[in-house]
Amino acid sequence: MQALGLIETLGYTTAVSAADAALKAADVQLIAVEKVIGVGGSLGVTIHLSGDVAAVGAAVDAGKAEARRIGTVISAHVIAKAHEDVNRKILSRFLPGLPADSGAAAAGTAAAAVSGAASGADAASDTPDISEP
Repeated sequence: MQALGLIETLGYTTAVSAADAALKAADVQLIAVEKVIGVGGSLGVTIHLSGDVAAVGAAVDAGKAEARRIGTVISAHVIAKAHEDVNRKILSRFLPGLPADSGAAAAGTAAAAVSGAASGADAASDTPDISEP
């Protein structure tokens, strides 16, 4: 796997704006969008980006700057090369083709509402649909 970039925002609009800026800034791919309803019912959205280390770094910087202009950034980070366990136990939920961990598959992945850009999947079925007005 190449570098992994994460930008976690408060709110869907902020995340979409961050993703747009990140994708325009560098040659990276949007590999997943993770939505989690947090404390007080706030929607936390994390975008996952992939590409070479320099491109992901530039994309995360651009996305983070745009997200701060629009709303709130919770965190942002670049992992140059994710450990095999991260790929197998966490990222396999988002990326078809990565071997899934048998323990994670047995436990299920309904803890977070996830929609993978590559698969076009909607949020997990037990998570309420969140739409901004």
